[in-house]
Amino acid sequence: MKPTLLVLAAGIGSRYGGLKQIDPVGPSGEIIIDYSIYDAIRAGFDRAVFVIRKDIEETFKEVIGSRYQGKIKIDYAYQELDKLPPGFSVPADRKKPWGTGHAILMCKDIIDTPFAVINGDDFYGKSGFKVLADYLSSVQDGERAEYSMAGFVLRNTLSEFGTVARGVCYSNDSGFLESVEELTKIEKLPDGARNINEDGTFRKLSGNEIASMNMWGFTTSIFKHLETQFPEFLTANAANLKSEFFIPSVVNRLLKEDKANVKVLRSTDSWFGITYKEDKPEVIKSINSLIENKIYPAKLF
Repeated sequence: MKPTLLVLAAGIGSRYGGLKQIDPVGPSGEIIIDYSIYDAIRAGFDRAVFVIRKDIEETFKEVIGSRYQGKIKIDYAYQELDKLPPGFSVPADRKKPWGTGHAILMCKDIIDTPFAVINGDDFYGKSGFKVLADYLSSVQDGERAEYSMAGFVLRNTLSEFGTVARGVCYSNDSGFLESVEELTKIEKLPDGARNINEDGTFRKLSGNEIASMNMWGFTTSIFKHLETQFPEFLTANAANLKSEFFIPSVVNRLLKEDKANVKVLRSTDSWFGITYKEDKPEVIKSINSLIENKIYPAKLF
């Protein structure tokens, strides 16, 4: 059974100032998602599910979904603020989406195979897709759920132009994840990085830490865990209009409760993405370099 690729593409792009998922970065008008789909196909994925919002559905399907006809099977799921468990309602003035955990939960009725999760606006490189596809093609849950993630060196995931959120990962000598710490305001420094804590203090980082870029591998058992944890998250955090149900937090809890093993699969490629408008020229430069080195063709599809 071939794995499915789940692409999180419902983000509002507030810091970037637009629907950054459809901003061209390749020489033939390619967008970042095109490279992810291309890499996923050659790694062995045979289906992609996009999580989007209803208000961008028409544009997204016309501009993006139509690109892959005949290349890979495409389906859609929808992340909306009012898609909540029984007994819960959207708090007044809540505008922010509920987060990556909620986005994945929206796919519980349409994904029935092991699957990888990626962000729609991140460029991961081909090796991450390959190691996840290989792992997911043979994985089976035992007494614990058997999950995986592709890990990237933190310093290679930071923006020169502002802070970013990253899940910093800690693994044991056998390569299994022990914990994930969600740091929400990491900024790049000449000698590493630092996180700006909620109280305004700083935490120094070396830059060598392994970061989760939301490139995860799951079996369908993750859905039951999301269904358990999301109502608990809402009960505890709904009053905070900026709170998000992050998938690293979900995984971290499963690890603490001894309900899952998570294999850390190292990617040999550099990650890059567009968090801020100023990031785009560097992304274009990096893609052109990969094309010159024949990692990608000048025209993908």
